[in-house]
Amino acid sequence: MYLVKTPWFIKQFYSGLLWNKRADGKRIYLTFDDGPIPIVTPFVLNILKEHQAKATFFCIGDNVRKHPELFEQVKAAGHSIGNHTFNHLKGWKTENQIYLDNYLKADELIPSNLFRPPYGRIKRSQIRLLRAHRPELQIVMWDVLSGDFDLKLSPEACLENVLRHVWPGSIVVFHDSLKAFDRLEYVLPRAIAEWSSKGWEFAGL
Repeated sequence: MYLVKTPWFIKQFYSGLLWNKRADGKRIYLTFDDGPIPIVTPFVLNILKEHQAKATFFCIGDNVRKHPELFEQVKAAGHSIGNHTFNHLKGWKTENQIYLDNYLKADELIPSNLFRPPYGRIKRSQIRLLRAHRPELQIVMWDVLSGDFDLKLSPEACLENVLRHVWPGSIVVFHDSLKAFDRLEYVLPRAIAEWSSKGWEFAGL
């Protein structure tokens, strides 16, 4: 089970994390987790380019190692990048030092002050440990979760998820992964076209 719209009380409980941003006007912060990988990441880059949209890519270190040319394409297109651990670790089930070491391994390939914990699962002790290493680290969560990773979710319902729940300053999560591609391929061009027609703009974090 997952929540499409993050409730205010969860944001308040983890108030030191970034859930959404203040925005003057109609601005959305699109984010993409789990890449870069062939086929999917280039598809995302092409859609963003068509609409002159900027986004933030939270990359898995092992995928950057495997596909450095795609990582360079993301950066060359002017998008923001963030660390998503080296092996997509779930913080709640991982010892703190192992979690830190995995973050640091990814940091060697993804130099960034932005970090998103895989699955949004991170212990308070892990937050302290990461920030002890990098005080300026911004841990980024989300305001709207598209659900594109959900194999039981239809593309149409996924599109409805994002169109219904976005507001100015929303941080929206998509995934440039094979698992999400059936829904992402349908949703992303339609959502961006709809938002663009209504005057929304898209920025990196």
